[in-house]
Amino acid sequence: MIEPGIFPWPTAPIPTARLVLRQSEARDRAAFVELFASPEVGTYIGGARPRDELERAMPEVPGRRPGCFVVERDGTMIGMITLDPRGAERRGHVRPEAGETELGYLFLPGAWRHGYAFEACTAALDWFTGTRPGEPVVLSAQSANDRAMRLAAKLGFIEVERFEEYGAEQWFGVRPPTTPAG
Repeated sequence: MIEPGIFPWPTAPIPTARLVLRQSEARDRAAFVELFASPEVGTYIGGARPRDELERAMPEVPGRRPGCFVVERDGTMIGMITLDPRGAERRGHVRPEAGETELGYLFLPGAWRHGYAFEACTAALDWFTGTRPGEPVVLSAQSANDRAMRLAAKLGFIEVERFEEYGAEQWFGVRPPTTPAG
């Protein structure tokens, strides 16, 4: 078995019909600040962070690491997708040894309701499946987040359990392992 969370990251951007998934660049810093300072984005992730705090703390090139994709539309960052190991200390696992890869995503409010999250998550999941065939992907979201619940279902995630975390009921699901088409 390959060690969870350790896998080659794409060396080239991943294009979709309308978007590009790529590595973070310095020009994305303002969009990262906006993303984490947005009250709308923060609704289900513990709230917005103060903009001045983000401006001081945000690195010059935020999100520059394996596991983090910037989602770009027409040359501008509109969101981000992460594929990270789910910490063993957290509730919600589908393996006894934990460490499953967890899908996360955040999009700026102006990018909502256009299908961009589905398009970008599908591309990231397809890439992951090609890199790690047979590996499950998990997702956790507040069950009160109707949009997240609809997207999880559309992406093929199946509910495993619900539990309390961060002061709210969390929905935890898995996208069953698949092998790449071909």
